[in-house]
Amino acid sequence: MRSTPLLLGLIAAATLAGCASTSPDAAIEPVQQRLQQHTGAALSRWPDAQAPSPEARQRLRTLLAAPLTMEAAVEVTLLNHRGLQASLADLGVTQAELAQVTRLPNLGFSFSRTNSGDEIEWERGLHFGLGRLLLMPLAKSLENQRLAAQQAQTTLQVIEHLATARRAWVEAVAAEEGLRYLRQVHEAAEAGAELARRMALAGNFNRLALAREQAFEAEAVLAVARGERARDAARERMNRALGLWGEQLDVALPERLPDLPAQPLEQPDIEARALAQRLDVQAAKVATGQTARSLGLTRTTRFVNVLELGLTRANTSDSHRSRAWEVSLELPLFDWGDARVARSQAVYTASLHRTASIAIDARSEVREAYRNWHHAWEIARHVQAGIVPLKQRISGENLLRYNGMLIGVFELLADARSQITSVSGAIDARRDFWLADADLQMAMLGRPALAGGSAPSPSSAAADSGAGH
Repeated sequence: MRSTPLLLGLIAAATLAGCASTSPDAAIEPVQQRLQQHTGAALSRWPDAQAPSPEARQRLRTLLAAPLTMEAAVEVTLLNHRGLQASLADLGVTQAELAQVTRLPNLGFSFSRTNSGDEIEWERGLHFGLGRLLLMPLAKSLENQRLAAQQAQTTLQVIEHLATARRAWVEAVAAEEGLRYLRQVHEAAEAGAELARRMALAGNFNRLALAREQAFEAEAVLAVARGERARDAARERMNRALGLWGEQLDVALPERLPDLPAQPLEQPDIEARALAQRLDVQAAKVATGQTARSLGLTRTTRFVNVLELGLTRANTSDSHRSRAWEVSLELPLFDWGDARVARSQAVYTASLHRTASIAIDARSEVREAYRNWHHAWEIARHVQAGIVPLKQRISGENLLRYNGMLIGVFELLADARSQITSVSGAIDARRDFWLADADLQMAMLGRPALAGGSAPSPSSAAADSGAGH
């Protein structure tokens, strides 16, 4: 067949264009590199769907054996969380779809037998999807763009999850620290109530003062119960964020949150840096470019979406042979493709506006996170360097007065109760700062939570209830 070299030449040209790999590692590696670049953290794919690699398991055991720091919590999340592994597996699906569009379409073979009187004709046909072959470079380009967009989105999802893990760790450590303090308050309240009861039995304490001491003890018991509930809830949120289960649930936490930075953060160009680094902005730009290229593809393929090349060969019972080739083409009599082009143009316009909206929101979010960081630092610094030392000085003076028999034991206990507000306020302020720090880190790379301030802890509630005694 003279037309056979034409078909073989087209197939050879497509083959030389190369085929994409079906290995998911080819799609995951850019995500790992980008994550390493932006966060310094390493994300590894489980070689077995049921368990991480032996090296990762050993690293997990090492991290969970010591009190878990914030940095260690992030690393545990990357090594251990099954949801992140599911996101990597989704990338493998897209990589396989990319490999599929780079494969040559299978040949079609037809065979027929025709009787015409005494004449018998056999016909054999070889068909090949020429339209798919011609559009293969464009389809491969679009799939590459879709894979790149999904890689950026997966990277953003991982970074968002790491921010959630940081926040969950901060809340869990603060809840543990607050609960320990509430138990100390309860012990002091219990001792005061017992002393008041004994003095009342001896006739040295009136019923009103006794009732106040007993009420304070009852409120301290209630505060401990609420603190335990808050601690358990915060701990489970951390377990979910880190993917902990089974024996991993026994991991120990530090006794307190880290100290504040010595100096406030100064980054006047933070908006420009955020726009250059924000993955959601980058993903929106990629999506807009993909939509623009898709519009061009729609205009190109509006008339060649059913283009097919076929080769046929026939012979009859009297040894007569014939060869033929054919090209079939859809005739645009009713649908000229203008609706598809109009749709693409509308999608592209919407994509442009959406990208601009994401960039505007990103600038606002990073400004809010940056200012919230500064406010949280200033508040925590004021509580830590101003209020707490003054309360401690007052407590020391009252202790001197008690030793000099100028005040009694219950006046000293009342002064100790006034310390509850400052101590619980310091715990809450340090917690709010580290939550603001996690939000700022997230705002530089993606959309942060920006809760606008945390709710008071149970220790603060106990302080408010005990302030009136």
